[in-house]
Amino acid sequence: MPQIARTTLALTVASTLAAVAVIAQAAEESDRSDWPNSITVATASQGGTYYVYGSGWANLIADELGISGGGEITGGPTQNMALVHSGDVALGLTTMGPAAQALNGESPLAPGMAMDNVCALFPMYETPFSIAALSSSGITSISEIPDGARIGFGPAASTSDTYFPAILETLGVDFERRNGGWSDLGGQLQDGLIDVVAFAAGIPIPAVSQLEVQTDVNIIEFTEEEQQQVIDAFPVSAFTIPASTYSTLDDDARAVSMWNFTIANCDLPESFVYEITKLSMENNDRMRDIHRSAANSVPENLEYNTVLPFHPGAARWYEENGYEIDPSLIHE
Repeated sequence: MPQIARTTLALTVASTLAAVAVIAQAAEESDRSDWPNSITVATASQGGTYYVYGSGWANLIADELGISGGGEITGGPTQNMALVHSGDVALGLTTMGPAAQALNGESPLAPGMAMDNVCALFPMYETPFSIAALSSSGITSISEIPDGARIGFGPAASTSDTYFPAILETLGVDFERRNGGWSDLGGQLQDGLIDVVAFAAGIPIPAVSQLEVQTDVNIIEFTEEEQQQVIDAFPVSAFTIPASTYSTLDDDARAVSMWNFTIANCDLPESFVYEITKLSMENNDRMRDIHRSAANSVPENLEYNTVLPFHPGAARWYEENGYEIDPSLIHE
């Protein structure tokens, strides 16, 4: 081939590649044109797993997708459903029990309002329902909790506050109900202002880990009979707290649990939610760096959401990667 022809061909190829690059860049910018400039993740109170997980996840999204973002302290799963439904925040964390209540118009925050503009993204982890008391209290079992005990159930309207009082009432415990952030309740327990803390939070619970460094703590497990009684009465399943979770535990502890999922306002752009899901599901090592409970934040656990519709952006990533979702569980 003559030199002039080769030069002309090279220039043509280079021009074509440059044009393709410009078109690709323009398409990418177009795909992001409707993305939000910043995002907020609704978490829960400081001292709990939601706050650590949600804030870290918000920072991961911000760093990797080039938008500003952060976690917001809230009252937990029930309030997060309301905040995400209304669009006051873009993303949040919730538990399946409160999610079902909110979707059916049974949220204690807004009775009669069906919060149906909330979509699921991906599974987080199971929330164990666990109980702690100071060793000096002498309380080593649920049956030993004295009548009139002052029990902290976490923030008002949280998963713990919604379900744990009813669980303990079912098990015959008589108590005085106290609310507050997990860090605050841990301090009250240490100071003798309350007798027991009933946690519904991912493990290890930061407030408990901090508390057991400073004093002796009893992690109180359910008996087999108590566990089955609660499973029969509430939307929970059997769970075991591994002995390695806390230095206080010598053996695995029997408990019950409820699944958590990340959520998004259903009006968020599909391409934006696709990228969030892709980032979260393809980087589990980085998710575990945020909180070790994210070891369960994997697509294989999709089956534990039978309540909320999946956002189409999330559903697209799952389907592209070989995970099936019932079409009735994809938001239209």
